[in-house]
Amino acid sequence: MSERPEALTPEALKSDPYLHLAGRLVPGGHVLPVRVYYEDTDFSGIVYHANYLKFMERARSDHLRLIGVVQGDLFGEALAEAPGFAFVVRSMELQFQRPARIDDVLEVHTSPAEVAGASITLSQKVMRGAELLVEGKVKVAFVAQGRARRIPDALRAAMKAALGEAQG
Repeated sequence: MSERPEALTPEALKSDPYLHLAGRLVPGGHVLPVRVYYEDTDFSGIVYHANYLKFMERARSDHLRLIGVVQGDLFGEALAEAPGFAFVVRSMELQFQRPARIDDVLEVHTSPAEVAGASITLSQKVMRGAELLVEGKVKVAFVAQGRARRIPDALRAAMKAALGEAQG
């Protein structure tokens, strides 16, 4: 069995035998497959609404990974630029259309919608095949010491490139 690289550098990511678990880049964004497990469901056997947020968070993290943003490096750069930084969800709007159930295979589609000074807005859709289940917009802000700060340059460049692909 292959061992996981200790440091996730861009070079290590390229040779990571587990990279397929991060989904795939597609024109305009990223797609992450997610299987629904028993633990994801509520007493009625459908996916508990808050679990869609987990699916969407995983997709946002894996989208960053696949566009070359190594989160460990990003955090190091962010600490140098803005001590005491954090990424926070500034706002989230969700529309629940249809339920998912145990054993469903879903796809979480993530596309950058806007890269602003201190925030990034992403559009996300949870699909079962061609069927839309949940649609949302998530605005993530970069803050340090309780105030909004400019997004670190590495993340800004990667997200702007991804946004250009999404619009092109």
